[in-house]
Amino acid sequence: MSAPPGVSALVDLLEEGYRRKAWHGPNLSSALRGVSAEEAAWCPGPDRPSIWALTLHCAYWKRRVIERVSGTELDIPRLERDWSGALTIPDDDAWRADRRLLGRMHREILEAVRALSSGDLERPGPGQKRTRIQHLRGVALHDIYHAGQIRLLRKLYEARSS
Repeated sequence: MSAPPGVSALVDLLEEGYRRKAWHGPNLSSALRGVSAEEAAWCPGPDRPSIWALTLHCAYWKRRVIERVSGTELDIPRLERDWSGALTIPDDDAWRADRRLLGRMHREILEAVRALSSGDLERPGPGQKRTRIQHLRGVALHDIYHAGQIRLLRKLYEARSS
């Protein structure tokens, strides 16, 4: 059974922002490809986010949007608060785990979208003012926005030793 047209288009948009090749340049997963734990933990200056912090920030907002569109609370202690939990001392295992967590949140948001009807998209989720489609489109745009930031941070990291 195929997804309703609006749902299908939204899944495509989310995939383009996260992992599908797109005309606009890097998506989030390609921006993170090959980033080491050391590079991920590096900050360009005080009060500036690292790649690691941006990765967890994107995972956090995927989680929050899943909750907003489904009305279901997710118990994920690692994503309890936004802008928290990024390591400043490189740890390869922790970095791999946090990238996997981002991938898990992306898969779960796709599942949440596929469970909706076209009519559901136009209605707010439980206790929300914005429609589900507004929240979900925002996730795709959020991924693309932060993919660009990550690409810039990678260039700054490479240039720091030049």
